[in-house]
Amino acid sequence: MPLKEYTYSDKFEVTNQVKNDFDEAGYIIVRGLLDTEELLKVKQALEGTDALLKHSFQINDSEGRKSRLCLWSHPGNDVTGMVGRCEKVAGTSEKLLGGEVYHYHTKLMMKEPFTGGEHVWHQDYGYWYKNGCLYPDMLTVFIAIDKCWKENGCLQILEGSHKCGRIEHVMVGGQTGADLERVDQLKKVLPLEFVELEPGDALFFHSNLLHNSAPNQSPYRRWAFLCAYNKASNNPVYEHHHPQYTPLKKVSNSAIKECTNITDMSEKDFMDPSQDKTIIVNKEVK
Repeated sequence: MPLKEYTYSDKFEVTNQVKNDFDEAGYIIVRGLLDTEELLKVKQALEGTDALLKHSFQINDSEGRKSRLCLWSHPGNDVTGMVGRCEKVAGTSEKLLGGEVYHYHTKLMMKEPFTGGEHVWHQDYGYWYKNGCLYPDMLTVFIAIDKCWKENGCLQILEGSHKCGRIEHVMVGGQTGADLERVDQLKKVLPLEFVELEPGDALFFHSNLLHNSAPNQSPYRRWAFLCAYNKASNNPVYEHHHPQYTPLKKVSNSAIKECTNITDMSEKDFMDPSQDKTIIVNKEVK
C-alpha cells in the first residue's frame, strides 16, 4: 500500500483528499515541509546553543541502549518556535484535527551513531491519556533534521492502527510501550510501513497511531524535531508536566526565515523529566 505522501509548495492545502488520507490511514507525509534555508536555520538553533544539551535527558531501551531527548512546553520566539507556530505546521494540524489546537509540547529526539536506542511500539495517546486528555484529539508533526531511513532507525508505523482505540501500555525498559501481544495481532492485519524521510520532510500522525523505531546501529546521526498539538476543546482535566490550554499565537510561514533569534530559548519552559511518570530517566550526560 503506497504511503500517503504530498509534496509541499506554497499552494499546499489540506484538501478533502488530504483530510481523508489522515482520517483513514492515521497519517500523511509532506515532503519538503522545510526547505533548505529553513532547515539550515533550525539546525543552527538546535546545534548552536548548550541550552538543549543542558535540559536534555537519556532514556534506555530494554537492551540498555540510549536515546537523548529535550522537551519544552511553549514554542517561544526563536527559530524553532516559529516552526511550531507557523501555518504550515500548526495551521495544517488544525485542519487535520478539525478545530483550534494549542502547542502541547515540542521535543528534539537525538539518536546518535551506533548507540541510539530503540523506541518501543506505542501510541502517543498511551502516554497522554494518563495526563488527563479525555479524547485522542491530538497529533504530532515529526520533522526530519537528518535523513531518517531504515539503516539509522527510522519510524515504523502500523497504518490504520489509530482506529483500534487506545491500547494498554506498560513499562518496557525505561519507556512506556503498548501491549506487545495486541501489537503482534495487529501486525497480522495492518500494513507495516517504514517512514523514510529526507531532511525537511514531515510526518503528521494521529495520537493513536502505533509506531516505533529501531536502534541506530549506523554511523549516521538521526535527529528529529517533533511538535505535538492538542485540540483546544480537549483541555486536560489534570495539571501535569505538559501545558493546559494556552492560546497559540500562529505566525506566517515566512517567519522562519525572517526570525533573527537563533539561540535565545528562555521562553520555552523546558521539562523536568522527573515530573513525567511515563518514562524512567537515565540522568547520565555524555
